[in-house]
Amino acid sequence: MNKRCKQLLLAASLGLFATATQAVELLDKVVAVVDKDVVLESQLTGLVNQVKNSASSAGQNLPDERSLRKQALERLILESLQLQLAERLGLRITDTQLEQAIANVARSQNKTPEQLQAEAKKEGLTYSQFREQVRSEILLSELARNQVRRRINVSDQEVKQVVQMMSEQGQNQQRYRVGNILLALPSEPSNEQLRQASQQAEQLIAKLKQGGDFRKLAIAHSAGPKALEGGDWGMLGVNDMPSLFSEAVKNHQKGDIIGPLRSGAGVHILMVLDMESADQQLVEATEVRARHILLKPSIIMSEEKAQTMLTDFANAIKSGKATLAQLAEQYSEDPGSAIQGGDLGWSAPQAYVSSFRDVVSQLKVGELSEPFRSEHGWHLVKLEDKRVVDATEQATEQKAYQLIFNRRFNEEVQTWLDELKDEAYIRIVDSQLSNGEL
Repeated sequence: MNKRCKQLLLAASLGLFATATQAVELLDKVVAVVDKDVVLESQLTGLVNQVKNSASSAGQNLPDERSLRKQALERLILESLQLQLAERLGLRITDTQLEQAIANVARSQNKTPEQLQAEAKKEGLTYSQFREQVRSEILLSELARNQVRRRINVSDQEVKQVVQMMSEQGQNQQRYRVGNILLALPSEPSNEQLRQASQQAEQLIAKLKQGGDFRKLAIAHSAGPKALEGGDWGMLGVNDMPSLFSEAVKNHQKGDIIGPLRSGAGVHILMVLDMESADQQLVEATEVRARHILLKPSIIMSEEKAQTMLTDFANAIKSGKATLAQLAEQYSEDPGSAIQGGDLGWSAPQAYVSSFRDVVSQLKVGELSEPFRSEHGWHLVKLEDKRVVDATEQATEQKAYQLIFNRRFNEEVQTWLDELKDEAYIRIVDSQLSNGEL
């Protein structure tokens, strides 16, 4: 539904256009007001149906309709808050970036974009809805990365400690598939709130010990970020998990129920859903040496002009009229590499933003890319050289850093989302759920 229609629905829900309410609600119905946006019945129904289709395909059970609807609405409210923040910050994903991302996803899964489209159709999504869902996922990921990474600092000493710990664990490292049910609590809960959360946790643990379906209970009761996925965090090594999880799952076996555990977010119930052994192997890393030209769209330079200029540059390079180095020195807006003729030096592809990484990883030595868009602007890149290096030690240090960063990132994202929600005006107007402000 277009933005104008959502604005009318928001106005109707607040009573500002009372005479238009009936006419507007024929198109769709407001189920929640979220700051300056609304969540619509069509959005909620679509997400609920997606979860149902996914569960049906996997042969998994779901809780009652009201619990499922409540979790889906919570997900949509948080997405709305994040998308509104992204809009205020001027973050956007262009159609070009979107098409590149869809093509890269398809390529990574050895599928065509048409096959992805067919899979989306099976889940009840039109191709337009699928595109917008991917656009939102990319935007939410970029927003979280931009907002949360500034909160995280990783010291060299911490990296050394994790490297030492990884070495002591030896070649065989256990991985766990962990399920998490979070019973949320405010930052400073009262004794009564603690008592109620503890009582609810004990009741859920009793149900699980009697054979209760963890996924079903997580969807019905969890306030965690993976609630709609049945609380399933996927297969992780102990160093990949949030600190609370890693300390809790050690020495436990598949099927074990752990908890209740207390964190700053609330009370957790964990379950070891599965386990596997992961062998540590020697690592060889590929490094690339690339050269590029960056043009940044602005009021003066439109998206179309930037793309056209790079296309003209590419033609000039291919015809021998100019070199990429010459054009980079004259036109590139990447100050770090422009004075070097666009030379980025040797680097692992993973060091670059995802769209740049995906393009440079697919180029052959000496090959020039087509113009493409990243979060920084429009690029034209040439792969100058490629090499394979023994990076066992460096890879271990990089992995240690990434483990620490990812662990803290997951913890900080939840805190950031809680803060975002606490500062927002949210009113539930869905007749099937409790009315009121959150």
